[in-house]
Order: sequence, then structure tokens, then C-alpha cells
Amino acid sequence: MKKREKKALQPLDAVRYRRKRLRNKADIRSFFLRLIFLTLFVYVLFFRVFGLSMVPDDDMKPKLSGGDLVLFYRLQKDYKFGDVIVFRKDSERYVSRVIAVSGDTVQVTQEGAVIVNGNTLIEDNIFYATKPYESGIEFPLTLGQDELFVLSDYREGARDSRYFGAVKLSEAEGQVMAVIRRSNL
Repeated sequence: MKKREKKALQPLDAVRYRRKRLRNKADIRSFFLRLIFLTLFVYVLFFRVFGLSMVPDDDMKPKLSGGDLVLFYRLQKDYKFGDVIVFRKDSERYVSRVIAVSGDTVQVTQEGAVIVNGNTLIEDNIFYATKPYESGIEFPLTLGQDELFVLSDYREGARDSRYFGAVKLSEAEGQVMAVIRRSNL
């Protein structure tokens, strides 16, 4: 058998081969740089600016159901009446509606009325009585600096500020912007 003879590279072929190898290295380097940039961009976008969370239970029915996915804006810290927010309390995540902000006085009566700063709230889309819990939260409650009073829309048995008191702004993760319904998935 004959041994394969090595073909000697011509100078022009050697240059072409070298350029091809360098181009491949540049392509690989470019790919990894783009991958790092994309990963960093997604991290900043979804872990610093926006957040995704699942609604843990049916406390916000009929607007939100357990299992719905909410997109929330993390940079929002100036909440007002009616905003739906995501917050953490006792290492659990909740979704509720802001009823009162810093400096407001909230009263929840045995008859089921919610009174903020002496005015009874008339909520068109709330179909359940809002009664106080026997958990130690005493009403009337005046909110301190950087505190929010939140209530869930499904008021009977919901875990909200009647259960654990005011929510501090540092516990608020963001304002809900969009909802992806579980039933549509």
C-alpha cells in the first residue's frame, strides 16, 4: 500500500487557511459576547425593571384568579388608591389593591364598611363584606411614613392588611401592569 503523500501548502493556501481559522475564532468570540450581552439584558429587564409572578390564590377574585400570571413594574414606588401591587409579607408573595397610603387613617367597621380619612369607600366591583379580623389589628389605623393599607377584592377570608397590618414600601415589589389568564394558556 502506498502511503498518503502530504500535499505541501502553497503560500496562498496557507494564508487562506489562517484567515479562515481567525474568522472562526472571531465568530465564536462574537457569539459569546452577544450571549453575555443578551443574558445581562434579560436579567436587568426581568429582575430589576419588570417582574413576573403567579397570583397565589383567589383573594383577588373576580379580577384575578389563582394561577394567573402578572407582569409588574418594579420601579414604581409612588402608589395611589386603587393600584394593584405585588408585595412580600412573612416571605410569602401576595397580590392586593392599595386602599390607603402614608398618613391616611383607615377604619374597617363590624358592618363591613371601609372608611378612609372619614369617608366611606364605595367600591363598585367589590361584592363581599369587608369585616375586620380578630387578629390584633386595631382600628382606626393611622398609616405611618412609607406604609400602605391593602385589601384583596375577595374580602371574605383574604390575607390582607386586616390580617397582617400595614405593608411597608420596602415590602412592595411593584405595580401590576398586565395579566396573563390561566384559563387562556
